[in-house]
Amino acid sequence: MNKVEHQLNDKSLITLAGTVGVGKSTLTNTLADALGYKAAFEKVDGNPYLEDYYSNFKTWSFHLQIYFLAERFKQQKGMHETELGYVQDRSIYEDVGIFAKLQYDNGNMTDRDYETYRSLFEAMVLSPYFPKPDVLIYIDGSLEDIINRIHERGRQMEINTPHSFWENLYSRYKNWIASFNICPILHLDINSYDCRDSDSVKEIITQIEKLQKNPELKYVKL
Repeated sequence: MNKVEHQLNDKSLITLAGTVGVGKSTLTNTLADALGYKAAFEKVDGNPYLEDYYSNFKTWSFHLQIYFLAERFKQQKGMHETELGYVQDRSIYEDVGIFAKLQYDNGNMTDRDYETYRSLFEAMVLSPYFPKPDVLIYIDGSLEDIINRIHERGRQMEINTPHSFWENLYSRYKNWIASFNICPILHLDINSYDCRDSDSVKEIITQIEKLQKNPELKYVKL
């Protein structure tokens, strides 16, 4: 995707959110290229807890979530220090509001551990190293369309995951975004845009500009 002329701040942080399979990574790369920003992805290699976690959810969920929280904070701090524009794949708010809460609700975190986790998160977001996104792009679609995409990309672990898990995660995202008020939201349906089409990408950028220029405008759906 060629760079697109735009009116966004050079230090803007555009964060993408949405359940597994909606196309966050693809849109992150597309928008970063079009805006001339850096793309920021969560660290997936070198996690010291994953193997233990999959062998015993209850023992290791707290440790795993703390690790993710620390890595996400370091990423935010690094982006803040570079003073560059970023498009970020997945937010720390999802880690806390969806994935850690899921572990807690499933009995894999004690009350004490969950409260400690929440307290640490709240201390982190007060830090000057923790910039709020200028705009959060929430990618959504029907559950059927999302599951079809999961099967199309062919990751066996995801394909073998019970349908009930995807239903639960989908419902949690719906509830989470309904109460999200950290920054303005651009709500994208997965069938409303095409990353391969420059006009479609330009329209997304136009809507991001609109949200950044109009502080009173909190929500746009495309």
